[in-house]
Amino acid sequence: MEKPRRAVVVTGFGPFGEHAVNASWIAVQELEKLGLRDDVDLHVYEVPVEYQTVQRLIPALWKKHSPQLVVHVGVSGMATTVTLEKCGHNVGYKGLDNCRFCPGSQCCVEGGPECIDSIIDMDTVCKRVSALGLDVAVTISKDAGRYLCDFTYYTSLYQSRGRSAFVHVPPLGKPYSAEQLGRALQAIIEEMLDLLEHSEDKINCQHEH
Repeated sequence: MEKPRRAVVVTGFGPFGEHAVNASWIAVQELEKLGLRDDVDLHVYEVPVEYQTVQRLIPALWKKHSPQLVVHVGVSGMATTVTLEKCGHNVGYKGLDNCRFCPGSQCCVEGGPECIDSIIDMDTVCKRVSALGLDVAVTISKDAGRYLCDFTYYTSLYQSRGRSAFVHVPPLGKPYSAEQLGRALQAIIEEMLDLLEHSEDKINCQHEH
């Protein structure tokens, strides 16, 4: 039996503030060159650092591709590791975007839960990727920063009932190259897909008995 093809969407962000070149989009382009495994159709998108565009674009990507998984990648000037974010937050958005805009309500989804966790077990992904011996350190976080990264993650988690992930990368050369970040993303996303498939197999087995 041939496996059905799966769609995976991966986004990076465009330039903002001091990040004239956004490491997240460069890393996603490296991932696109490397590709994922054979049964996966990879779709990559550059997301502008604009709240209103995110609110429009994220649901449109879910509708267009019906992906098995969406992974958003963002840059963090404070990061020195590749960081897996466990959850997205709904409130506290006060930072202005590239259009000098921030949501009047300072929240993603009015009336939405305060925090949404990814259904992916980031601790397990972190352990498995760390065990591969890549030359990139991977860590876990519960705070995606209350700016466009967190806003995008929450919007996507809300849309997908938790079937999204967010990965923060450091700026290029601090300490990792684009190629290192691309390889790390490839390993992380393949482990995430593996976990998702195993959890789906378990659910299917339970339905069959």
